[in-house]
Amino acid sequence: MTNDSSAADFSSVVPKERRGLDPVDRRILELLQEDARMPNNAIAAAVGVAPSTCHGRIRALQDSGVIRGFHADVDPAATGRGLQAMIAIRLHAHARSNLATFKDYLARLPGVESIFFVTGDRDFLIHVALSDSEALRDLVAHNISVHPEVAGTNTSVIFEYVSVRRPAG
Repeated sequence: MTNDSSAADFSSVVPKERRGLDPVDRRILELLQEDARMPNNAIAAAVGVAPSTCHGRIRALQDSGVIRGFHADVDPAATGRGLQAMIAIRLHAHARSNLATFKDYLARLPGVESIFFVTGDRDFLIHVALSDSEALRDLVAHNISVHPEVAGTNTSVIFEYVSVRRPAG
């Protein structure tokens, strides 16, 4: 190995999240957010690079954690979980040292779609999708509110959910 440390050589070993995303990476992300099933050769053509280069860039974006995964966006109502809610959870002050453990507990609960650790007078917001109001009541009353770390909850039923996709950048 030589002592020549040009910027180009150095940038190849710095993770993507630290060097930033170039316009090609941003366009790849935009296309994947619009359609995660878009074929690699179509993405490559749209961004103006060779398919092998595109594949390498997508792999690098995955390896660096910029792309966290690919998934199907399934309507919960189509799977019998038509009632959605946001549950705000406030923990006792002494419980805040175990946030990771509590987050893992929440992730294992039935119907939990997303978990948000937030600022303000609550510690967590969880998005749930359940079959009906009885299932929601049981989740809150028998799984969340009774947990020793929980000081209080506040549940809001979601009437409508709209997922907004923004271009990468």
